Amino acid sequence: MAHNAPGKAHRKGITLLELSELFPDEAAARTWFEGILWATGDRPCPRCGSLDTHEASHKKMPYRCRDCRKYFSVKTGTVMEGSPIPLRKWVYAIYLDATSLKGVSSMKLHREIGVTQKTAWFMQQRIREAFGNHGGSFGGPVEVDETYVGGLEKNKHEHKRSHERGGLSTKAAVIGVKDRETGQVRARAIESTDGETLRGFVREYTAPGAQVYSDGHGAYTPLEGEYKHAAVQHSVGTYVVEQAHTNGIESFWSMLKRGYMGTFHHFSAKHLQRYVNEFAGRHNIRDLDTITQMAIISRGMVGKRLQYAELVA
Repeated sequence: MAHNAPGKAHRKGITLLELSELFPDEAAARTWFEGILWATGDRPCPRCGSLDTHEASHKKMPYRCRDCRKYFSVKTGTVMEGSPIPLRKWVYAIYLDATSLKGVSSMKLHREIGVTQKTAWFMQQRIREAFGNHGGSFGGPVEVDETYVGGLEKNKHEHKRSHERGGLSTKAAVIGVKDRETGQVRARAIESTDGETLRGFVREYTAPGAQVYSDGHGAYTPLEGEYKHAAVQHSVGTYVVEQAHTNGIESFWSMLKRGYMGTFHHFSAKHLQRYVNEFAGRHNIRDLDTITQMAIISRGMVGKRLQYAELVA
């Protein structure tokens, strides 16, 4: 009797041996990035947009624009701009990020590709910028829920523990919505869980009149005039009532928290949104082949710049 393979067997992965064969040297990595970012065959200048460009003999900037007279490479105009890290190492970092469901720590990345931990951390933060593009609204049905991210109070020193609201006052809030039709997720770190903030997020990512499922949080009740709204009362032990439940978005929270506890151990409030973007972005492309996932992440790097001084300011 035939059995289905574990996990998402329909998608094609890449082994580490295959990756080394696909990218044996820097030239192969450069060719791949250029094929992804300049897929049309044109080589537009990332500074002025001109197509009047040509190959040059510059050691690090192999192309030149005849209009603005600037030299550039495939890194220019992306989060990799200004980085001395070889493109081949960027490929491996992107691969590890795409294939690690609970994320990649900077310690692991620095050991795997041979850079310092500080460099690995900076690379990871720049890759997370590629996940920052949120799509449009969902047609529904959708599930909406909020969660809290932070360490357990019992694991803290007594003088650092908070007893307000069950310890939630020291944790960061994140709201998310999952579309049942596509399986896609949108998520955002928020400073407040007041009604206007929660309802505003739902309105931003959910088309008017769509079916919305939530828990019994009173902030969602006013949505009933704009959406088809149904709730399950977790406070009294009810988790599923026919089609009404939030199991899908809670599954996403579970993965986010596994990454928090098992890989990163801490998300600073300053960088929390980048981590949320990473987990949501990886979730949204999880059904695709690995090489396609890597291409999507690479294209997401275009038009963004994150400098170290800005990151640690």
